[in-house]
Amino acid sequence: MVEVINVVLLAFMVLIAIGIVRVRSMLASVVMAGIFSLLSAAMFTVLAAVDVAFTEAAVGAGMSTVLFLATLGLTTKEEKKPTGTSWGALLIVIATGAALVYGTLDLPIYGDADAPIHHRTVPRFVNESPKEIGIPNIVTSVLASYRGYDTLGETTVIFTAGIGAILLLRRRKGEEDA
Repeated sequence: MVEVINVVLLAFMVLIAIGIVRVRSMLASVVMAGIFSLLSAAMFTVLAAVDVAFTEAAVGAGMSTVLFLATLGLTTKEEKKPTGTSWGALLIVIATGAALVYGTLDLPIYGDADAPIHHRTVPRFVNESPKEIGIPNIVTSVLASYRGYDTLGETTVIFTAGIGAILLLRRRKGEEDA
């Protein structure tokens, strides 16, 4: 049954992603992006990653959608046809991509059993987490207990960024709607 739910959610996500790319209305694409994030949160919940689902629902479906809608209130509602090629932007994207690839060259091979993380940290979390914490989901127990202060710090940063964005995008009394 879980596989059927995963396939249905994935099919909806693919259809919405195609719709986001094809639609010309910015409002429709923002609403569809919010729905996509909500479906992603549902997918994470089905996959038993509730911590990731909470973050996706709060940041992806919630805060990002609100910020995009606020931005649309300050800009046009329809996408404009591109007038030319921006070579500077292309150069920045290529340079950033090259820097990211260079930064990953010294990482261990994906799934490597001899990677340093697999010698001390992972065995302790896998073996001791259910007994120490009492939560069957290892990821949730790690984020909620072992890395609780780190998670609290990340939540504080996200909250502060959200408040800052709201303060920047809010309209002051007496401002004219342009």
